Amino acid sequence: MTSSFDFDEVDRFICGTVGPPGGRTFYLQAVAGSMVVTLKLEKQQVALLADYLARVLALHQLPDGPPQAPGDLLQPIIPEWIVGELMVAVNEATGRVIVIAREIEDDSDDFGDEAGGNPQGDDRPWDGGGELRVALSRQQVDAFVATANELMAGGRPACRLCGRPIDPQGHACPRWN
Repeated sequence: MTSSFDFDEVDRFICGTVGPPGGRTFYLQAVAGSMVVTLKLEKQQVALLADYLARVLALHQLPDGPPQAPGDLLQPIIPEWIVGELMVAVNEATGRVIVIAREIEDDSDDFGDEAGGNPQGDDRPWDGGGELRVALSRQQVDAFVATANELMAGGRPACRLCGRPIDPQGHACPRWN
């Protein structure tokens, strides 16, 4: 059975990578006291989450607090599970941004509804695997977005013609064909 986690407060919420550009594995980590939850996810998920969180901060007036240093992933990096979907909400009453990560479903007979939600297609609670729910302060969201943007900028350079990444050994651009 996969583990689920619910944090109303965390010390850190960070993303990071292991490996060289072109072969990096992306991780999400929530740290609350001595509890460390690490999840594996895709680069695109990190980029989209950071972009969405930046827009959430631009649209919502959330209370300021002490600055948050992003920091590095805590070792050892042992993922609980792989992220399949991410959701974001704002709790205006507490001034927190809620990030929910759900485990990727590996059930080939059950495709779920088209919205990617509950496979039963109704309002029953999520029972498709692990879930991480984290309530974040404005500063934690700022730190996450800054770290994610640095990670995206630190990847392989993009080809000027096709936009695909260029590997250290070169790139066979389809536009030169």
